[in-house]
Amino acid sequence: MTPTLAPLPASLPDAVPFVGPETLERQRGAPFRARLGANENGFGPSPLAIEAMRRAAAEVWKYGDPTNHDLKAALADHCGCAPGNIVVGEGIDGLLGLAVRLMIAPGDRVVTSAGGYPTFDFHVTGFGGELVRVPYRDDRQDPAALVAKAAQTGARMVYLCNPDNPMGGWHPPEVIEAAVAALPADILLILDEAYAEFAPALPRIDPADPRVLRMRTFSKAYGMAGARIGYALGAPQVIRAFDRVRNHFGVNSVAQAGALAALGDTAHLAGTVARVAEARERIAAIARDNGLEALPSATNFVAIDCGRDGDFARAVLAALGEQGIFARMPWVAPQNRCIRVSCGPRDELDAFAEVLPGALAVARG
Repeated sequence: MTPTLAPLPASLPDAVPFVGPETLERQRGAPFRARLGANENGFGPSPLAIEAMRRAAAEVWKYGDPTNHDLKAALADHCGCAPGNIVVGEGIDGLLGLAVRLMIAPGDRVVTSAGGYPTFDFHVTGFGGELVRVPYRDDRQDPAALVAKAAQTGARMVYLCNPDNPMGGWHPPEVIEAAVAALPADILLILDEAYAEFAPALPRIDPADPRVLRMRTFSKAYGMAGARIGYALGAPQVIRAFDRVRNHFGVNSVAQAGALAALGDTAHLAGTVARVAEARERIAAIARDNGLEALPSATNFVAIDCGRDGDFARAVLAALGEQGIFARMPWVAPQNRCIRVSCGPRDELDAFAEVLPGALAVARG
């Protein structure tokens, strides 16, 4: 006899949502020339954040503040709410897992978009939830259809990403506000706003509304993906519940110091948003130069329509990888006709522009 897994994890596939670029580099035996597949911010974090983390590293022998007091106070001021409306966690991925753990029992239904963020699906199945999927509409998630399906199926939770990953689309505030207005009282909306800083505008949602949990991160616009730090905004009674299940020392002291400094460096954030906008235009131009169409984006990446089907896009992606360009693609049709390219520094986009024509030629045979 040997120890065995509990029935639920034993029933799950032996897999993870993403294969990291480091794994792919080990497989190919060489580093990538351009790291454009994980929607990281290649322009880097604020110099103030780097210096704050350097100072904090000297005291890393201490546990980080488990209440995240200083950061929560700064975030409350930044978001126009009270500290009791905020919980800090190990990035949005960690907070999604905690939210699902809090709300979803085995057999509970959860509504999401077909082809949306796989990590959320990973958490739902990991806690025994039943996923109900709604198709994209015009290459964007469909807020009204998601809420309607949740009400129809008796779901406990509905997930919406705006701006959207993996397609980059964005719904204006009034569309999201209408979806929230139609949300039944007993359903929790997870509104993933990982790309909020790149959006033209964000919805107005009462932070005291217990039906909505908004997720934000320092991984994208703030350039701190490796620090694993994000936060959620919600009603105090929902936020307090996280203390029942969260890892109280999960957000390390170095990450807290960096996030606090990054939040205060508004000039660096504005510069990053401008550089990302320029990179989006460059990626769109590269696509046009190769006879392809770039989809509108309100994020730090661009989905490029390769004009055929998922098999063709997959062949383009493989050919890019062989030439040292790390990119990714949506995983459900018809969105998988696209490849997804992160905004990055000029030299990395130059490498992408150099390699793409040959990758298309290889894919076309």
